[in-house]
Formats: sequence, C-alpha cells, structure tokens
Amino acid sequence: MAKKDTAKKPAAKPKKRAAAKTKLKANVKAKVKARIVRPAALAAMPAPTVAAPTPSGETAQVLDRLWGVVMSRREADPTTSHSARLLARGTAKVAQKFGEEAVECLIEAVAGNRAALVAESADVLYHLLVMWVNAGVRADEVWAELARREGVSGIAEKAGRARTLALRLGSGTRKIP
Repeated sequence: MAKKDTAKKPAAKPKKRAAAKTKLKANVKAKVKARIVRPAALAAMPAPTVAAPTPSGETAQVLDRLWGVVMSRREADPTTSHSARLLARGTAKVAQKFGEEAVECLIEAVAGNRAALVAESADVLYHLLVMWVNAGVRADEVWAELARREGVSGIAEKAGRARTLALRLGSGTRKIP
C-alpha cells in the first residue's frame, strides 16, 4: 500500500485576496459610475451654510461630546458597547472600519444621494473619532491644528508641508517624493 502524501498544499490565499480586492474595486467603480451626478443636479443642490446649527440647536460641539463617550468606552465591556468592541479588535480593524465608511460616504457623494451622504458622513466622523481614541489622539489636538491652518490658503499650506518634508528627507526638491 502506497503512502499518501500528507503534506499540505500551500494555500492560494494571496491570490484569492488579490482577486477579491480587484472585484471589490470593480464593484465600487461600477456603483460610482452608475451614480455619477450630472452638473445640473449639483446646481440644484442648496448652497451649504457655514457653521449653521442643526434644527435641534446642535453644533460641532457634538463631536467633542462623542469623542468623550468613545474615550469612556475604552475600558467598557465589548459585549455591551460598539465602541469598546471596535477598540478591542485593534488598530487594523479600527482603521479598516473607518476606510469602509469613508468609501461608502464617497459613493453617496458621487451618487448625489444627499440623505445617505449625511448618514454616511456621521458614520465617518464617528469612526474617525474611534480611530483617534485608538491612536491616543485628543480631539483638542485636531481642533488646534485646524485653528492653526485657519485663514491659510490650502495651496500655501500644502507647499509648506512639501518644503518641510524635503528638508527632513534631505532632498533638494520641493516635490513630495
């Protein structure tokens, strides 16, 4: 009786992952392409208001309160708190979830689906705060950085970052490598 070869065959997981990733990208592209907003639809959208409170009187301070809630859930029971469950899964899963929500948000933006964009934007902000808590970033640090950039041209600010990066890398170019 011949002995069977019991050696395990190498799994084709990298190929399967690459194929799944390619399929996901194709699906997202197809959904985005199918939902492209025409310029006329954009013109029909109401102009955004700056720092307008929501109908309930809420302002961006709700983000500070939400950040506080997520911070308080770091040590909570993962079976009773969604934030605690996300944080318990580790940085990679927290970042993955943020990325998924960001993609969903951009799909709704391109589709011109205003109500879904609002809902997905709230999801993105929540998952961004979870990512900050996971990384030990305080909300006030981000607010301070935004305040520092206030009134600075985006073009000038980006050019400043490119110069700083070039100096740190010791390259003679001002372009980001």
